[in-house]
Amino acid sequence: MGTAVEDLIDLLDLEVIEVNIFRGAQPREENPLLQRVFGGQVAGQALVAAARTVEPERRVHSLHAYFLRPGDMKIPILYEVDHIRDGRSFTTRRVVAIQHGRAIFNLQASFMVAEDGYEHQAPMPDVPPPDELPTMEERLEQHGLEWAIRPRPIDVRSVEEPVFLNHDVGRTTQHVWFKAVERLPDDPILHTCVVTYASDMTLLDTSLLPHGKTFGDTGLQMASLDHAMWFHRPFRADEWLLYAQETPSASGGRGLAQGSIFTQDGQLAVTVVQEGLIRIRRP
Repeated sequence: MGTAVEDLIDLLDLEVIEVNIFRGAQPREENPLLQRVFGGQVAGQALVAAARTVEPERRVHSLHAYFLRPGDMKIPILYEVDHIRDGRSFTTRRVVAIQHGRAIFNLQASFMVAEDGYEHQAPMPDVPPPDELPTMEERLEQHGLEWAIRPRPIDVRSVEEPVFLNHDVGRTTQHVWFKAVERLPDDPILHTCVVTYASDMTLLDTSLLPHGKTFGDTGLQMASLDHAMWFHRPFRADEWLLYAQETPSASGGRGLAQGSIFTQDGQLAVTVVQEGLIRIRRP
Protein backbone atom coordinates (compact mmCIF):
# COMPACT_ATOMS: atom_id res chain seq x y z
CA MET A 1 0.00 0.00 0.00
CA GLY A 2 1.40 3.40 -1.00
CA THR A 3 0.62 6.89 0.20
CA ALA A 4 -2.85 8.37 -0.26
CA VAL A 5 -1.66 10.29 -3.34
CA GLU A 6 -0.03 7.20 -4.84
CA ASP A 7 -3.29 5.33 -4.29
CA LEU A 8 -5.18 8.14 -6.08
CA ILE A 9 -2.77 8.04 -9.03
CA ASP A 10 -3.25 4.26 -9.23
CA LEU A 11 -7.02 4.76 -9.07
CA LEU A 12 -6.84 7.05 -12.11
CA ASP A 13 -4.53 4.70 -14.06
CA LEU A 14 -7.10 2.63 -15.95
CA GLU A 15 -6.49 -0.84 -17.33
CA VAL A 16 -6.95 -1.25 -21.08
CA ILE A 17 -9.37 -4.12 -21.75
CA GLU A 18 -10.00 -3.66 -25.48
CA VAL A 19 -10.01 -0.81 -27.98
CA ASN A 20 -12.03 2.02 -26.36
CA ILE A 21 -12.81 -0.12 -23.28
CA PHE A 22 -11.10 0.49 -19.93
CA ARG A 23 -11.44 -0.90 -16.43
CA GLY A 24 -11.21 1.24 -13.31
CA ALA A 25 -10.26 -0.24 -9.94
CA GLN A 26 -11.95 0.63 -6.67
CA PRO A 27 -10.14 2.20 -3.68
CA ARG A 28 -9.40 0.15 -0.60
CA GLU A 29 -11.89 1.31 2.04
CA GLU A 30 -12.11 -0.40 5.42
CA ASN A 31 -14.58 1.96 7.07
CA PRO A 32 -18.05 0.40 6.56
CA LEU A 33 -19.65 3.84 6.81
CA LEU A 34 -17.76 4.92 3.68
CA GLN A 35 -18.61 1.98 1.42
CA ARG A 36 -19.90 3.94 -1.54
CA VAL A 37 -18.49 4.98 -4.88
CA PHE A 38 -17.43 8.63 -4.70
CA GLY A 39 -18.78 10.65 -7.62
CA GLY A 40 -15.48 12.43 -8.17
CA GLN A 41 -13.78 9.06 -8.61
CA VAL A 42 -16.12 8.01 -11.43
CA ALA A 43 -15.86 11.42 -13.12
CA GLY A 44 -12.06 11.39 -12.87
CA GLN A 45 -11.76 7.86 -14.21
CA ALA A 46 -14.19 8.57 -17.06
CA LEU A 47 -12.15 11.62 -18.06
CA VAL A 48 -8.98 9.51 -18.06
CA ALA A 49 -10.70 7.01 -20.38
CA ALA A 50 -11.74 9.80 -22.76
CA ALA A 51 -8.31 11.44 -22.76
CA ARG A 52 -6.56 8.18 -23.62
CA THR A 53 -8.34 8.16 -26.98
CA VAL A 54 -7.40 11.76 -27.85
CA GLU A 55 -4.19 13.22 -29.27
CA PRO A 56 -2.10 14.55 -26.34
CA GLU A 57 -1.78 18.07 -27.77
CA ARG A 58 -5.55 18.50 -27.43
CA ARG A 59 -6.56 19.50 -23.92
CA VAL A 60 -9.97 19.07 -22.36
CA HIS A 61 -11.86 22.36 -22.14
CA SER A 62 -15.25 21.13 -20.88
CA LEU A 63 -17.12 18.13 -19.58
CA HIS A 64 -20.76 17.41 -18.82
CA ALA A 65 -21.80 14.35 -16.84
CA TYR A 66 -24.81 12.63 -15.29
CA PHE A 67 -24.81 10.30 -12.31
CA LEU A 68 -27.38 7.62 -13.18
CA ARG A 69 -27.17 4.92 -10.50
CA PRO A 70 -25.23 4.32 -7.27
CA GLY A 71 -21.95 2.51 -7.87
CA ASP A 72 -20.96 -0.83 -6.33
CA MET A 73 -17.68 -0.61 -4.40
CA LYS A 74 -17.19 -4.38 -4.58
CA ILE A 75 -16.48 -4.65 -8.31
CA PRO A 76 -14.48 -2.65 -10.88
CA ILE A 77 -16.10 -0.16 -13.23
CA LEU A 78 -15.95 -0.58 -17.02
CA TYR A 79 -15.66 2.54 -19.18
CA GLU A 80 -16.72 2.45 -22.84
CA VAL A 81 -15.56 5.37 -24.99
CA ASP A 82 -17.50 6.49 -28.07
CA HIS A 83 -15.73 8.66 -30.65
CA ILE A 84 -18.38 11.31 -31.31
CA ARG A 85 -16.26 13.69 -33.39
CA ASP A 86 -12.67 14.26 -34.49
CA GLY A 87 -12.43 17.69 -36.09
CA ARG A 88 -9.56 19.97 -37.00
CA SER A 89 -9.86 21.96 -33.77
CA PHE A 90 -12.22 20.00 -31.51
CA THR A 91 -12.50 16.38 -30.42
CA THR A 92 -15.58 15.06 -28.61
CA ARG A 93 -15.88 11.84 -26.63
CA ARG A 94 -18.72 10.15 -24.81
CA VAL A 95 -17.94 7.76 -21.96
CA VAL A 96 -20.38 5.36 -20.30
CA ALA A 97 -19.47 3.78 -16.96
CA ILE A 98 -20.96 0.30 -16.52
CA GLN A 99 -21.48 -2.09 -13.61
CA HIS A 100 -23.67 -5.21 -13.52
CA GLY A 101 -24.48 -4.62 -17.19
CA ARG A 102 -26.09 -1.23 -16.55
CA ALA A 103 -24.92 2.34 -17.04
CA ILE A 104 -24.19 4.09 -13.73
CA PHE A 105 -22.68 7.29 -15.17
CA ASN A 106 -22.11 9.00 -18.49
CA LEU A 107 -19.82 11.83 -19.51
CA GLN A 108 -19.23 13.92 -22.59
CA ALA A 109 -15.91 15.73 -22.85
CA SER A 110 -14.65 18.16 -25.47
CA PHE A 111 -10.96 18.61 -26.27
CA MET A 112 -9.44 21.49 -28.19
CA VAL A 113 -6.20 22.54 -29.84
CA ALA A 114 -4.70 25.52 -27.96
CA GLU A 115 -5.56 28.93 -29.43
CA ASP A 116 -5.02 32.60 -28.61
CA GLY A 117 -7.94 34.99 -28.09
CA TYR A 118 -9.54 37.63 -25.87
CA GLU A 119 -8.82 37.42 -22.13
CA HIS A 120 -10.93 38.47 -19.14
CA GLN A 121 -12.05 36.88 -15.89
CA ALA A 122 -13.92 37.46 -12.64
CA PRO A 123 -11.71 38.61 -9.74
CA MET A 124 -10.52 36.17 -7.12
CA PRO A 125 -12.20 36.59 -3.70
CA ASP A 126 -10.10 38.18 -0.95
CA VAL A 127 -9.69 35.38 1.60
CA PRO A 128 -6.96 34.29 4.03
CA PRO A 129 -4.17 32.17 2.49
CA PRO A 130 -4.18 28.42 3.17
CA ASP A 131 -1.18 28.44 5.51
CA GLU A 132 -3.17 30.62 7.94
CA LEU A 133 -6.05 28.12 8.13
CA PRO A 134 -6.41 24.93 10.20
CA THR A 135 -6.08 21.59 8.46
CA MET A 136 -9.04 19.25 8.21
CA GLU A 137 -7.42 17.03 10.84
CA GLU A 138 -7.11 19.95 13.25
CA ARG A 139 -10.78 20.89 12.77
CA LEU A 140 -11.87 17.29 13.37
CA GLU A 141 -9.79 17.09 16.54
CA GLN A 142 -11.27 20.35 17.81
CA HIS A 143 -14.76 18.86 17.51
CA GLY A 144 -13.91 15.45 18.97
CA LEU A 145 -14.16 13.68 15.62
CA GLU A 146 -10.81 11.89 15.70
CA TRP A 147 -12.51 8.74 14.35
CA ALA A 148 -12.96 10.49 11.01
CA ILE A 149 -9.23 11.25 10.59
CA ARG A 150 -7.58 9.11 7.94
CA PRO A 151 -4.97 9.54 5.19
CA ARG A 152 -6.42 11.66 2.39
CA PRO A 153 -4.94 12.44 -1.05
CA ILE A 154 -6.36 15.99 -1.05
CA ASP A 155 -5.49 18.60 1.58
CA VAL A 156 -8.69 20.63 2.12
CA ARG A 157 -8.69 23.81 4.23
CA SER A 158 -11.95 25.67 4.70
CA VAL A 159 -11.92 29.45 5.08
CA GLU A 160 -15.22 29.37 6.98
CA GLU A 161 -16.43 26.64 9.30
CA PRO A 162 -16.89 23.50 7.13
CA VAL A 163 -20.46 22.65 6.19
CA PHE A 164 -20.44 19.40 8.19
CA LEU A 165 -19.60 21.37 11.34
CA ASN A 166 -21.83 24.37 10.60
CA HIS A 167 -25.49 24.85 11.55
CA ASP A 168 -25.77 28.60 10.99
CA VAL A 169 -28.72 29.54 8.80
CA GLY A 170 -28.53 31.96 5.91
CA ARG A 171 -25.01 31.74 4.46
CA THR A 172 -24.95 30.97 0.73
CA THR A 173 -21.20 30.84 0.02
CA GLN A 174 -18.14 28.96 1.15
CA HIS A 175 -14.45 29.10 0.23
CA VAL A 176 -12.13 26.10 0.32
CA TRP A 177 -8.42 25.80 -0.48
CA PHE A 178 -7.31 22.41 -1.77
CA LYS A 179 -4.36 20.60 -3.37
CA ALA A 180 -2.85 17.14 -3.60
CA VAL A 181 -0.85 16.40 -0.45
CA GLU A 182 2.21 15.34 -2.48
CA ARG A 183 3.92 16.38 -5.70
CA LEU A 184 2.30 14.88 -8.80
CA PRO A 185 3.96 13.82 -12.06
CA ASP A 186 4.13 16.49 -14.79
CA ASP A 187 1.19 15.11 -16.75
CA PRO A 188 -1.44 17.80 -17.53
CA ILE A 189 -4.30 15.31 -17.92
CA LEU A 190 -3.48 13.80 -14.51
CA HIS A 191 -3.72 17.25 -12.90
CA THR A 192 -7.03 17.85 -14.70
CA CYS A 193 -8.41 14.50 -13.52
CA VAL A 194 -7.28 15.09 -9.92
CA VAL A 195 -9.10 18.45 -9.90
CA THR A 196 -12.15 16.74 -11.44
CA TYR A 197 -11.96 14.20 -8.60
CA ALA A 198 -11.68 16.96 -5.96
CA SER A 199 -14.39 19.18 -7.49
CA ASP A 200 -17.12 16.85 -6.18
CA MET A 201 -15.88 16.86 -2.59
CA THR A 202 -17.58 19.95 -1.16
CA LEU A 203 -19.73 21.55 -3.85
CA LEU A 204 -23.17 20.04 -3.24
CA ASP A 205 -22.81 20.64 0.51
CA THR A 206 -22.96 24.38 -0.26
CA SER A 207 -26.66 23.97 -1.08
CA LEU A 208 -27.33 23.10 2.57
CA LEU A 209 -25.79 26.28 3.98
CA PRO A 210 -28.90 28.51 3.76
CA HIS A 211 -30.87 25.92 5.75
CA GLY A 212 -28.39 25.20 8.53
CA LYS A 213 -28.18 21.51 7.59
CA THR A 214 -25.26 19.16 7.00
CA PHE A 215 -24.99 16.02 4.89
CA GLY A 216 -24.78 13.92 8.06
CA ASP A 217 -28.16 15.04 9.38
CA THR A 218 -30.82 12.36 9.69
CA GLY A 219 -33.77 12.72 7.35
CA LEU A 220 -31.69 13.87 4.37
CA GLN A 221 -30.87 11.94 1.21
CA MET A 222 -28.15 13.52 -0.93
CA ALA A 223 -26.56 12.49 -4.21
CA SER A 224 -24.91 14.19 -7.18
CA LEU A 225 -27.16 14.27 -10.25
CA ASP A 226 -25.17 16.13 -12.88
CA HIS A 227 -21.80 17.83 -13.01
CA ALA A 228 -20.30 20.25 -15.52
CA MET A 229 -16.80 21.75 -15.69
CA TRP A 230 -15.07 24.27 -17.95
CA PHE A 231 -11.26 24.45 -17.93
CA HIS A 232 -10.04 27.96 -18.72
CA ARG A 233 -6.35 28.24 -17.83
CA PRO A 234 -3.42 25.99 -16.85
CA PHE A 235 -3.04 24.86 -13.24
CA ARG A 236 -1.34 22.25 -11.11
CA ALA A 237 -3.39 20.11 -8.76
CA ASP A 238 -0.44 19.86 -6.35
CA GLU A 239 -0.39 23.65 -5.82
CA TRP A 240 -3.00 25.51 -3.77
CA LEU A 241 -6.29 26.22 -5.54
CA LEU A 242 -9.14 28.29 -4.11
CA TYR A 243 -12.62 26.82 -4.64
CA ALA A 244 -15.13 29.69 -4.27
CA GLN A 245 -18.62 28.15 -4.05
CA GLU A 246 -22.14 29.52 -3.93
CA THR A 247 -25.70 28.20 -4.16
CA PRO A 248 -28.14 30.25 -6.23
CA SER A 249 -31.15 27.95 -5.80
CA ALA A 250 -32.73 24.91 -4.17
CA SER A 251 -36.18 23.61 -5.13
CA GLY A 252 -38.06 20.45 -5.98
CA GLY A 253 -35.81 18.23 -3.89
CA ARG A 254 -32.71 19.46 -5.74
CA GLY A 255 -29.96 21.94 -4.94
CA LEU A 256 -27.80 23.89 -7.40
CA ALA A 257 -24.25 24.94 -6.59
CA GLN A 258 -21.55 26.58 -8.64
CA GLY A 259 -17.87 27.05 -8.02
CA SER A 260 -14.90 29.01 -9.38
CA ILE A 261 -11.44 27.50 -8.95
CA PHE A 262 -8.56 29.99 -8.83
CA THR A 263 -4.81 29.48 -8.76
CA GLN A 264 -3.06 31.10 -5.82
CA ASP A 265 -1.87 33.98 -8.02
CA GLY A 266 -5.50 34.84 -8.89
CA GLN A 267 -6.01 33.14 -12.27
CA LEU A 268 -9.49 31.70 -12.84
CA ALA A 269 -8.66 28.14 -13.87
CA VAL A 270 -11.94 26.18 -13.74
CA THR A 271 -15.68 26.80 -13.45
CA VAL A 272 -17.92 24.08 -11.99
CA VAL A 273 -21.70 23.72 -11.77
CA GLN A 274 -23.50 20.83 -10.09
CA GLU A 275 -27.09 19.94 -9.32
CA GLY A 276 -27.77 17.32 -6.69
CA LEU A 277 -30.56 15.53 -4.96
CA ILE A 278 -31.41 16.98 -1.52
CA ARG A 279 -34.43 14.97 -0.55
CA ILE A 280 -36.14 15.42 2.80
CA ARG A 281 -37.22 12.01 4.02
CA ARG A 282 -40.67 12.17 5.59
CA PRO A 283 -41.60 9.87 8.50
